[in-house]
This record gives sequence, C-alpha cells and structure tokens, in this order.
Amino acid sequence: MRNLIAGLALVSLVAGPLAALAQDTKFAQLGQELPTPNTYRTASGAPGHQYWQQRADYTIKVELDDQNQSITGSESINYTNNSPDVLSYVWVQLDQNIFEPNSMSNLTSTAKLQEKVQLRAVEYMAREKFDGGFKISKVTDRSGKPLKYTINNTMMRVDLPSPLKPNQSFSFNIDWKHNINNQKTLGGRSGYEYFPEDGNYLYEMAQWFPRMAVYDDVNGWQHKQFLGSGEFALPFGDYKVSITVPSDHVVAGTGELQNANQVLSSTQQKRWAQAAKSDKPVVVVTQEEATQAEKNKAKNKKTWVYSAKNVRDFAWASSRKFIWDAMNVNVGGKNVLAMSYYPKEANPLWGQYSTEAVAHTLETYSKRTIDYPYPVAISVHGPVGGMEYPMISFNGYRPEPDGTYSDRIKYGLISVIIHEVGHNFFPMIINSDERQWTWMDEGLNTFMQYLSEQEWERGYPSRRGEPQDIVEYMKSAKDTQVPIMTNSESVLQFGNNAYGKPATALNVLRETVMGRELFDYAFKEYARRWAFKHPMPADFFRTMEDASGVDLDWFWRGWFYTTDHTDIAMSDVKWYTVDSQDPAFVNAQQREQQNKAPQTLSQQRNLKEIKKTRVELRPELKDFYNTYDPLATTASDEQAYRQFLSQLSPEQKEILNSGLNFYEVSFQNKGGLVMPLIVRMSYEDGSEEVVNIPAEIWRYNNNDITKVFVTEKPVVSFELDPYRETADTDLSDNYFPRRAAPSRFEIFQQKNNGQNPMQRERATSSRSTGNSNGQ
Repeated sequence: MRNLIAGLALVSLVAGPLAALAQDTKFAQLGQELPTPNTYRTASGAPGHQYWQQRADYTIKVELDDQNQSITGSESINYTNNSPDVLSYVWVQLDQNIFEPNSMSNLTSTAKLQEKVQLRAVEYMAREKFDGGFKISKVTDRSGKPLKYTINNTMMRVDLPSPLKPNQSFSFNIDWKHNINNQKTLGGRSGYEYFPEDGNYLYEMAQWFPRMAVYDDVNGWQHKQFLGSGEFALPFGDYKVSITVPSDHVVAGTGELQNANQVLSSTQQKRWAQAAKSDKPVVVVTQEEATQAEKNKAKNKKTWVYSAKNVRDFAWASSRKFIWDAMNVNVGGKNVLAMSYYPKEANPLWGQYSTEAVAHTLETYSKRTIDYPYPVAISVHGPVGGMEYPMISFNGYRPEPDGTYSDRIKYGLISVIIHEVGHNFFPMIINSDERQWTWMDEGLNTFMQYLSEQEWERGYPSRRGEPQDIVEYMKSAKDTQVPIMTNSESVLQFGNNAYGKPATALNVLRETVMGRELFDYAFKEYARRWAFKHPMPADFFRTMEDASGVDLDWFWRGWFYTTDHTDIAMSDVKWYTVDSQDPAFVNAQQREQQNKAPQTLSQQRNLKEIKKTRVELRPELKDFYNTYDPLATTASDEQAYRQFLSQLSPEQKEILNSGLNFYEVSFQNKGGLVMPLIVRMSYEDGSEEVVNIPAEIWRYNNNDITKVFVTEKPVVSFELDPYRETADTDLSDNYFPRRAAPSRFEIFQQKNNGQNPMQRERATSSRSTGNSNGQ
C-alpha cells in the first residue's frame, strides 16, 4: 500500500520535467513578435508619457448634382504636426480612385467566367466604363498659391513649401469633384440607389473627399494603397461641412445639424425637439411628407450645415425619400440622439426596429467600454449593406414590397445596425489602423456585437461568437487559411478570419480562459486607455494581460499567429482502486467479477450439448482441486493482513479505507492549439462534476499528457468540452467510453413557393376569412 501511494505521487511530480524534453514554442513568451516598448507605447500596453498623434481639422463645402449623380467640393485642411519629426510633405488619401478604370484594385482583381453569369456581375466586371475617381482641380496653400502634388493611385503626396516642424500647423486647400457610383452595380462602401418606381435617388456618401493619412510612431506614414479590403487609417479633428442639395432632400450627417431653422419646417423642428426628450422613437419627417417630396421633386437648393468635434471622418446621406425618426438615449448621464433615416420601402421593419437597435447598441457597448461620447448616433438605410463612420452608419435589409419579412431579414437588420453603430467604438473612437489590421476593428466589434445581440433577446440567433460556429472554418484546409495577424489586403476567407475567428477567440478568452470578471475589467481598461488614440495589436495584447494578471502569450500565439485549431482527444482512461489487502474484501471482489464475466459462445453451447462431463459421470476422478476455493479467506491470510495494518499510520489507514477511485486519463493534442481541458465526469449514482483545467497543463508537453482524477464515487463516463467552449473540431474522440456521433440524411421534397412565414400566415388568414364570409 505504501508503495502504491508513493507511486501515484511520483507520477504527478515527474511527468512535467521528463516531458519538457519534447517542449516546442506554444508556451514561449511573445518576444520578437511584439515591438520593443518605448516612451510612446509601454510594456503594460498603455500609451507612454511621450505618446503623440497628429491632428487634421477640416472645413468643407460640397454640392450634390442630383441630375448627373456627382458632387463638387472644396476643402481647407489645417494639419498639426504633434510628432517629434520634421515633415517635408504630407500624404492624402484619395480612396475614390479605386473606381478609376486603371486603378490598382481593378487591375489586380481576379475572376472566372461561367456559362451563366448574373447581369450585376457583368456590370461589375465592365466597371471601367464608369468615369470614377477624384478629379483634383487644384491644391493650394492658405493664400491660394499652388502646391506641388503627386498622385500615386489612391494616395496623393503634397509637398510643403517649407519643412513642417514639431508643434507647427500647415493649412492647405483642395478643390475636387467626382462622379457617384451606382452601388447596386459597382459595389463599394458608398454610392447611390435609383428607385425606378418614383424616379428618385438615395445617396450614401463616404470616402467622398480627400482625407489626411495617418502619421504615427509605428509606421511613419500609413500610405498603403487602398485595394478594397483594408479600410481606413485616419487622424482625429474637427469638421464643419456645408452640404448643398435639392431643397426637398433630407440630409443625415456626422455631427450636429447647425441650421435646423433653415432646412426644417417649423412642425419638423417641434417634432425634433420632442424626440430629444422622448425615450421612444418620434417621427421627425413622416412617410407622407417623404412620399409627397418624391412626387414634387423640387428644383431649388438648400444647404445643410453640420459640425463634428474630435472625429476621424465624416459621412453623409441625402434623399427626398427619407423618413426620419429619433429618440433620446441617456448614456452615463448624457443625452444622445439616436436617429434613423430610411425610405418608405424599408417600412414597417425600419420604423419598428432601427432606432431602438441604435439605442440598444449605445447602452450595451458603453457598459463594456467607455460612455458613448458623441451627441448623435445614426442608422441610414440605402444601397450599402453595412458600413460605419463617426456617428453615422449605412445599413441594409428591407422587407418585401408587401411589408412582410422573414426572420432572417429581421435579425439581419438588427445585427447589422448593432454591428455598424458599434463601430463607433471600434475603430471610430478606439482608433486602430484598419489598413493594416482588419481584426482590430471587425473582430473586436463582432465580439461586442455578439454580447449586445444576446442582451437584445434570449436565444438571439447570432451568426458569430459561439465557439461551435467557427469549427468548420477552423478545420478547413490549411492552404485556405492565414493567421489573424495578417495584413488586411492579404487575408483569405475574410469574414471568417477577420470577423468570426477573433470574435470567437475573445469569447473563449472571456468564458473559458480568464472568466468574465477578469476579462471585462481588462477589456474596459483597453478601451479607456486607447479612446481617441491609435492602438496597435501589441497594445491590446499587453493591456489584456496587464489589467488581468493572466499570462496570455500562449493564447495570442495560438489563436492569432498560427492556423492551428482545437482538436483534443481523450485517448485512453485507466481505472485504479486502492488495493486494501483485506483478504475478505479482495477475494469477494474477485468472486463478483468472476460471476459477472460473460460466458463465451462455446461455453454457452457446451452447457446445452454436453449432457455430462466425464468427471460428472465418474465422481471418483475428483481430488483436492475439484473442491478447493482459491478465493476463500484463510487464517494465514488474516494473520498477514493484521501484520500489514500494524505497520500503517492513522492517515494511511484512512486512505486505505476511503474507497477512492483513481482514473488516469490520457489526452492528445491533435489540432495543435493548446487549450484548457474542461472534463465532465458522470458518476454511477447519476450525479455529475465538471473540472476546469488551465491550458498550462500542456506547458511541458504540447502533444500528449496524462492527468489523474481522484473521485469518491465510481465514474461511468468522461466527456471533454461538454459545453462546446473551445471550438473542438472533432467531438467523436471527446468521450470515454466512445459514443456514436449521429449523422443525418436529408429527405428532399418540393420547396414552397418562396413566401416568408409572414406572407404564408397572411395568405392563410385571408383564405380563412374568405371561407367564413362565404359561408
């Protein structure tokens, strides 16, 4: 007995050091992968005491041509150099140039032709017919003197007349115009939609003016070309924007409307004032007013003036088709106007859900990051399926022409609004470099979207966030994946890589690795530290560790720097009990096992076919061994047992009589991604116990480990990851004893006529009413 106890202890003590010989790098600290801390960005993940960032303030005038779908504008940029560097030029982004026929995006795009191709796809491939891109007419200094500039695809370098020293500012002007793309045929993050039924247009305007690029302590100038995937890196500043449109248009824009008394009727102004005090949506511009404007089509113009403070961009939308509703949301004691703009084609869905979804987003995101700091938050419906800008977002999904909609459309609308409005926080406020790292805005925001969706409605059908929903991607072919830490323009499977995988990783981190309390505190600290600043991946990684006290290098390495996946197998279970050496107990136990042993097929048949054995026929053939019972307890057995007990301490006697069960469970890491082990043990009496083992159990051997579980009750089955927390890609080896995993075969039948459930219900009700009336 003494030897057995010592042996069990030895297993736990020596398994690590001996296996360390096979250690690889999964638990190595992130060293070369992260930049060296400095006075700008500290080892804790916080901004350093010498952190700096540039500033760009804009005054813009723009006019919309509703006849030719184009805009003409002029802007004045005041650029402040807060860096310690002397600048001889500045870089400006010309993202509209992606629509130029010979743009790098067009030339490097790939496609395949099939025998049957949708008309929209043909229009997109033939987009060189669209005269897109900025037409820059002049670039001058404040006094109007021309400045030398060079356009390189989607970037423009403006050479300064004299070096711009630290803490100095330089003002310059740009005049420009560009045609507006038909978003339905040419795609893009902005554009117009034409409504042939009433002959009107709806415009969603983004990347519509030349914008300053970011200059920072990590990259210098961020002037990677815009190819379509990597979005935008922009400095903060103040904006004053004057937008001239047909007088019957309604304009939504980043910031606060400055001249409501000039562009709204007195009745609309009263409704707007009422909305600012209401906790439910109030209609400012009604559907009847919008419908009347669609018919009249005014020829004169009005100018809407918007002002926005400390934002990184400006977007706007304009149409005579807009219905407009708004409500007040109290965020941290501050009043915020949540608003929606949408055409009648979006009702009743938008009138019921859009502004409520905006308000819900502000409340739930503020709770987990920082209080929403801006005065308004807007959701606009138009051709763009989903895109975000400070205080304003463009969102898709509309009901059928008869006003009905499927659950997919309903939840798709709520989700896209939460996602795009949520982008106000990531990256509009916590201002990461989207041109380089898509996951820092899309992944973090998708994770926050998942949490907000779950607070909207119990059982909300979230598309991303749950570990089990990323399994198919995680186990897909390695040559179709890249690590999360991949530049935006080089990402494969964009939605899975930049949205789904990082969102799932954060959910796993919150629920399984860190726990909600530690995670939520650290995540909120990251948002607080980097609000209105430019964080990098290392700042996020370091802050999450610094604020929680949890070493997460193994997690970042596995989930973000590799394409490993979770596939942990429970390869073997061995059951041990303590040998008490009590002969009566041991012999009785062995006898019970013998009695329970199944008979072989031959033994079963022999019982029937052999009527009498020879010994049964001739009893004189029997001897001592025909009557000897090897499992009977003898006096010598009892004496040996008493001698054994006399040598034990009281503690050893207690263990001897405890009846403990020892289970040696072997685990194999088949997918490469080290993860915590969540093991559920089901006991013989029907009860269960779940044991959570940190991922550090793999630190000495990343591939094969064993763990001894000691239980008072016998275990009838073990299950690994019972709550599907780790995105394990193969559940068939998560059970012991093995459990057959069900598969399904599908029975096909003719599909219905394509109606959504609301339409079918209406049709059924109509038929029932008709039959009743007929009777």
